[in-house]
Amino acid sequence: MQLFGEAVSASSAFFLLLALGLALSFEFVNGFHDTANAVATVIYTHSLKPMVAVVWSGCWNLIGVLQSAGAVAFGVLALLPVELVLNVGSSAGFAMVFALLISAIIWNLGTWYFGLPASSSHALIGSIMGVGLANSLLSPGHVFGEGVNWAKASEVGMSLLVSPIVGFGCAAILLLLAKFLIRSHDLYKAPDKEKTPPLWIRGLLVLTCTGVSYGHGSNDGQKGMGLIMLILIGILPTSFAVDLGTPQASIRDLADTTETISGQMDQMAPGVAMAGLQVAADELSSYLKTTGQDTPRTYAAIGTKCREISDLVAGKQSLSELSPDQRRLLRSDLYLTSEAMKKLNKNHKLTDAALQKSAVTLAGRMDKVTKFIPLWVKVAVAVALGLGTMIGWKRIVVTVGEKIGKEHLTYAQGAAAEIVAAGTILAADRFGLPVSTTHVLSSGVAGTMAANRSGLQTETLRNLLLAWVLTLPVTVLLGAGLFAFTLNILLRMGFA
Repeated sequence: MQLFGEAVSASSAFFLLLALGLALSFEFVNGFHDTANAVATVIYTHSLKPMVAVVWSGCWNLIGVLQSAGAVAFGVLALLPVELVLNVGSSAGFAMVFALLISAIIWNLGTWYFGLPASSSHALIGSIMGVGLANSLLSPGHVFGEGVNWAKASEVGMSLLVSPIVGFGCAAILLLLAKFLIRSHDLYKAPDKEKTPPLWIRGLLVLTCTGVSYGHGSNDGQKGMGLIMLILIGILPTSFAVDLGTPQASIRDLADTTETISGQMDQMAPGVAMAGLQVAADELSSYLKTTGQDTPRTYAAIGTKCREISDLVAGKQSLSELSPDQRRLLRSDLYLTSEAMKKLNKNHKLTDAALQKSAVTLAGRMDKVTKFIPLWVKVAVAVALGLGTMIGWKRIVVTVGEKIGKEHLTYAQGAAAEIVAAGTILAADRFGLPVSTTHVLSSGVAGTMAANRSGLQTETLRNLLLAWVLTLPVTVLLGAGLFAFTLNILLRMGFA
């Protein structure tokens, strides 16, 4: 059977379609939660009819997805164990993909059913951590817990923790500032069910809805894109292991830079030699674990891998000239070398300014070859998000509009919460960090209710807080349990 110009077995084709279906289902369910928040204010305030709002939001989600660079997508994947990222086509790799997607979908559907604006980002990250912990427990020679990139997890966790606080505080301040500067009674009253708001208020709310939708697409949409690329790389490595559209000039720059870096790394490890290319790969894999520490062998391994990369790509006009095995090897070498240099730089182990600059430049060039997202993947994710919004928006709209505060949401409160949400999401994009549209927007609404002295509904806030607190531990357990179960099934079926 031929898929994307690559011959695959019937079983591989089945698992590919199943995995892609699950990844798009995750984004579809994500639309219930997160994109529904983007349209909540325009629908609740009667600024747009529901179907017009979700189609409009879907279009801007698509634009946001298409404009995204992929930093968030691959930042989330950095939480996964190195060996699973590099061997996603193995039984453990398949088990990883199925476990983290199914556990995130289960939690999202459960919280959506009860109308709770739970975080898809939280659910996915918890599932990834559960898979990593289970992998370290089940794999021989691994220390429990080292299957999770804890440095990256703390960075992601901090963004998820701080963003709702920013949403609450900034939305409250923005509402108070608006009351001081804009003296319009219409802006600060609850929507009338019988009529639409004045044209200028409708325009403001449509604009803020557009901003949140665009930001949501550019951030949340990337998580599904990263997972789809992981699936494609595992099952169709000949076509997706490296970006076959890499220009010849970029290939030449990569060959020249790796050759230069290899010499610089050898100078930092005098007298140290790698006994083979696989030994160098194992050395870098060990260093990239949470407990990994740099030694002279680390620098020697980077030098060895840089020489191998240079030899592979030197003189090539296109990466399509490489054989399937060479493409897989090149991806593995690029991933290990890039991540190792980033860790060295982050830990201030590269003290020479020129070497620091060379390492950053080389890591960026390597990432362009391995961290790419085809246009059709972006479009598929955007469509899945839009369809999910069209089907599941009602429960979340009612929660945001009526159940957070003791009084109904006003036009000004909705606009303030959405302006802050859009700004927070786009700022997180710049740093490649995932944030929860749900948490930022719902906390922003709560902040405006507090600033307006409208009161907060204790029961709803308790449920929201409970969902926020429980999401990580529940999805960690779900992800770990499903990984162990799925891995056992696949091994019994004869998958290596």
